[in-house]
Amino acid sequence: MSDILLETRDLVKHYPVRKGVMQRTIGYVRAIDGVSFTIERGKTLSLVGESGAGKTTTASAILLLEQLTSGSIFFEDRDIYKLSNAELKNEYRPKVQSVQQNPWSSMNPRMRVRDIIAEPLVINAKLNKEDIRNRVLALMEQVGLMPEWADRYPHEFSGGQRQRIAVARSLALNPDLIVLDEPVSALDVSIRAQIMNLLKDIQDEYNLSYLVIAHDLATVRFMSHSVAIMYLGQIVEYADSEELFKNPMHPYTRALISASSISGPDEKDESIVLSGEMPSPINPPSGCRFHTRCIAAFDKCSVEVPEPRVFGTHYATCHLCDYEEGWITKSESKSV
Repeated sequence: MSDILLETRDLVKHYPVRKGVMQRTIGYVRAIDGVSFTIERGKTLSLVGESGAGKTTTASAILLLEQLTSGSIFFEDRDIYKLSNAELKNEYRPKVQSVQQNPWSSMNPRMRVRDIIAEPLVINAKLNKEDIRNRVLALMEQVGLMPEWADRYPHEFSGGQRQRIAVARSLALNPDLIVLDEPVSALDVSIRAQIMNLLKDIQDEYNLSYLVIAHDLATVRFMSHSVAIMYLGQIVEYADSEELFKNPMHPYTRALISASSISGPDEKDESIVLSGEMPSPINPPSGCRFHTRCIAAFDKCSVEVPEPRVFGTHYATCHLCDYEEGWITKSESKSV
């Protein structure tokens, strides 16, 4: 069996922009524009970038919440767009689950916890009521919730406990892949480590794969085996997690790491300030899409799209990767 659980190839999602009474199409929002990556069994890939980078759209496509403009998604070496409705229902959807960002809005406040966790089982599994009840209680214990709390409603739980409920629900069908959309960003700092440790323990126990959508690099570094940095609908750098944090190649990656608080005492202080906001995905810049904010851009960057520069399992789409001395030093760092 292949170690690759899920593979995306050149995913594209463009939303038409319409205007006027006749709703004439005047352009397209290029939400994702050629996204490719793989997720191995039992491993975690994180998609990282600012709001508008295309992370959530990519995750939604994998969860079949968005219809792609073009591209392919392979799960266990099978193209999911060639599966029948019955195969999707029985062989794909149960194996790919999700945990959403906000534990307050991701569950029905009128449902008891036992019914929230049981919902995937009721819809997809052929189990009697007693088996479902036993499964729900076992899942609650597994995620650190008291089984006697099963009859309570979501508002009776703290944010961290509600996220544990969401994790329990995602595990109900024994999935192979869980999409975690900012799983701890809405929680208090004191609770985040508990949920991250819970997720890692569950991953180790069940050999689960995770796709993590995040912008907090401390979370990403703790949870990830590999990281893809996204900017304006494209992946600009992709590498094993520790390799990426120790040797970031793309200016955007370096800026994100510089803006975070994860640098160790032995790491160089290279403060990098990015000015402005991400350009509109309706009309992205020519050449390298990051050149309008890059502190190291030169003439070539604005006219020529960079090809991926591959260094083993590490690649980055930046013209400056060709230069042996690297792309920037602290003395050259500036705001643009």
